[in-house]
Order: sequence, then structure tokens, then C-alpha cells
Amino acid sequence: MRFWIGVLAAMALFSGPAQSESPANVVLLELFTSQGCAACPPADELVGALAQRDDVIALSLHVDYWDYIGWEDSFADAAFTARQKQYARRWGRSTVYTPQIVIGGVDEAGSTRRSAVNDVLAEHLAQPARVRLTLTRGAGGEIVIEASAEPPLDDEAEVFVLRYMPRVAVTVTSGENNGRRLTHYNVVTSLERVSHWNGQAALRMSVTAPGDDPAVVIVQEAGQGPVLAAARRR
Repeated sequence: MRFWIGVLAAMALFSGPAQSESPANVVLLELFTSQGCAACPPADELVGALAQRDDVIALSLHVDYWDYIGWEDSFADAAFTARQKQYARRWGRSTVYTPQIVIGGVDEAGSTRRSAVNDVLAEHLAQPARVRLTLTRGAGGEIVIEASAEPPLDDEAEVFVLRYMPRVAVTVTSGENNGRRLTHYNVVTSLERVSHWNGQAALRMSVTAPGDDPAVVIVQEAGQGPVLAAARRR
């Protein structure tokens, strides 16, 4: 799925008060998972629990490198595998694995135990968002994105839009999870970079996101660095 992008006033000052704004301490959690991975279902369930929180945006990104062992993941996408590999390269690693939980674009939980994940989340929640990010619905149903940084950013940032399905169940009939009915939460169905932003002047732009799936907007330091802000529209 492609997002049609309309720049309303890129790098322009905000024209009015925000209608819907992300909390100052919302944290992005990305789970890299696969239906072909026997160790992944507990991590999938953890995302289901975290999805109930307002201060955490927990997303499941299904990778495709497990597909060769006999079960083709219903939601696997090479773009999600590429995103995981980019994290690995940034951290000086040559391999990737599932389940892997990445928090704020910079940390990974040492395990998928809820207590370990909560400890890392707590560290991030104690820090205010580096970027103020606001999402509103336009008259035509588009999502209007407004972002500003005070003080301005030192490095360029990228803006991503993701769509996800809140809950879906799949019966697996081969591979490591053969015979199991798996429930997945906040399953990402598309991810697209929609803008580069220098982080100096304020950004205002709109994207059309057809369909009923909720949307998440991420502002992330270029090169897949720290997540500077994240917000969602259900």
C-alpha cells in the first residue's frame, strides 16, 4: 500500500492550536516476530498486553526469513526484515533473530519477560519526547501531521507512517508452530517513509491513509536512530 502525500506547508509555522497531541512520554516498542518461530507466541501475547497502554505504542512487525522452513507467515514483509537488519547494522551486528523487542529505536529488551520489558520502558518513559508531534484528521479524512522541536534538532529526521491491524488470529498448519492457533496484536501491514525533516522549522504535512486500519506516525533520527516521537490515530 502506498500513501499519497500532500505537503500543506512543509517547514512552516503551525497555524492554530493542536486538536490531538501525543503524550509527552509515549514510547514506541517494535516486536520483530514470525508465525514460523516457536519462541515468538509469548512475545506476541506481551504485545497484546502492552497494546492496552496509552503511554506505549506496541507494534508487531513480521519478518520473512522464517518462511523457508515450511510456513509462509501471513503478514511477513521484506521491508520489516530490512528495518530489523538496519538496527543490527547500526548496532554493529551481522545477524538478526526473533523474537526481538526494540524500544525507542535505541534499546532492546534483554528478554521477552514482562518485567524486563517494563524496566526498559520505564527508563524511556522518564524522558520527555524530543519532538512535539500532533496528528489531526483533515476534512477529507487525511491525517495532518505537525511536528516541532525546541531546541531545534542537530540531525535530520525521517517521518514514517505505519498502518496496523489491532488483533488477528491465524491457524498455522506447518513449520515450528504447526497445529497452533496464534493471536497477533497491532500487526503492521504497511510502513512508508513519507518525509525528511531538518528539525529546524516546524513541519506541517498531510497523508491520505485509506481504509479502516489505525495509523502510527513515527519521527525518527535519520539512519534509523532514536525515535524522537510517536503518535497514533485509531
